[in-house]
Amino acid sequence: MESKLKPRPVKKTLVSRKEACLVLLSGGIDSTTALHWAMKRYTRVQPVIFDYGQRHRVEIRMAAKTCRRLSLTPRIIKVDLKQIGGSALTDRRIPVPEFEEHETIKKGLPATYVPFRNGIFIAMAAALGESLGIHNIVCGFNVIDSPNYPDTTATFVRSMNRAINEGTGTKFGRQKFRIIAPFIKMKKSQIIRLGLKLGADYSYSITCYAGREVPCGNCSACLLRARAWKEAGQEDHLLVRLKKEGKI
Repeated sequence: MESKLKPRPVKKTLVSRKEACLVLLSGGIDSTTALHWAMKRYTRVQPVIFDYGQRHRVEIRMAAKTCRRLSLTPRIIKVDLKQIGGSALTDRRIPVPEFEEHETIKKGLPATYVPFRNGIFIAMAAALGESLGIHNIVCGFNVIDSPNYPDTTATFVRSMNRAINEGTGTKFGRQKFRIIAPFIKMKKSQIIRLGLKLGADYSYSITCYAGREVPCGNCSACLLRARAWKEAGQEDHLLVRLKKEGKI
């Protein structure tokens, strides 16, 4: 007698990719990792770099170089936040705070906070996404091992997500926007380890607020980055490159 049992279907092991996303790319550790994270999950990845009049403008050039090394073409959007001021990153009359070690970094709103910067960036990314038909916005925001910025929190991300879905074509039945912040509860060393598994090269990632390619070593961003690489158990790719080039 023939068996009536039907063979079980073979399970597909392919990872399904979503169609497209924008990645907010400052060029630092977190956004560089976010770029590689997105490249594993989306068939089309569009990096977005903001030229907002920042003191450390070298990050724009280096972020663009990272994109070219990955065969990506970034969209560079200009918005002059120097007109608003109120931050050591956009007003050179305000000094960038320096610290002896990461334990001495002061709590509270830092002088390097740019008023509502990430809100502005997300709003502009949503406008770009609406024109391009891209509704996923990937950000490298995280709140652990980072300066105390109010516009990198999970609450902020949820609020901005609601706002852009209220103020765009989504209200007329179009696809909803999603702001994706996969590292928001991760330590910076964990983000680095994840990036290394994804094949990230941080040789051209710039973190320092002082405005130079060679890190100052004393601003909060430099100190937190140095601690993260130490915890990750590796030498910072940027420092390795700078040593090879004889810059440090």
